[in-house]
Amino acid sequence: MKEEISRILTEIGEDPTREGLEKTPERVEKSLIYLTRGYRQNIDEVVNGALFEAESDDMVIVKDIEFFSMCEHHMLPFFGKCHVGYIPNGKIIGVSKIARIVDMFARRLQVQERLTKQISEALMNILGAEGVGVVMEARHLCMQMRGVEKQNSVMTTSAMLGSFRRELATRNEFTRLIR
Repeated sequence: MKEEISRILTEIGEDPTREGLEKTPERVEKSLIYLTRGYRQNIDEVVNGALFEAESDDMVIVKDIEFFSMCEHHMLPFFGKCHVGYIPNGKIIGVSKIARIVDMFARRLQVQERLTKQISEALMNILGAEGVGVVMEARHLCMQMRGVEKQNSVMTTSAMLGSFRRELATRNEFTRLIR
């Protein structure tokens, strides 16, 4: 990877041997490995058995989960907040595991639409929940720094499964509580 990064530096008109860039290929390699660590994680390891029996059937919400990802089209960052809600069906999950699941999928090359769906489907499958809702709000540097250059734009995506899709009252309660 370091050789390819050095080649890219040359292609954009830089000298990869100059003082400020000598170690850049190594730093970029380490950075990319870290930023894409979600490829080297799986849901079972992330959850790590943190599922618990519970009689609760009331909505559980974790909002404002910060995330960082990279768009698969330009490999530029997009980042924002993720809001997750679910209605248990006999099982709850450790609250930190929800944030870890968001990170696992976010730390891959992504589009926000698929990211939102992956998080909701993973939680639905793990929990067997009555319903799951995920809303993501993000700023995309590929839109802010290049192309149309709209710095104040925010993209919002949602995925509603089970009772969050079927029942308007459930969906409305979730959207009201995350605002």
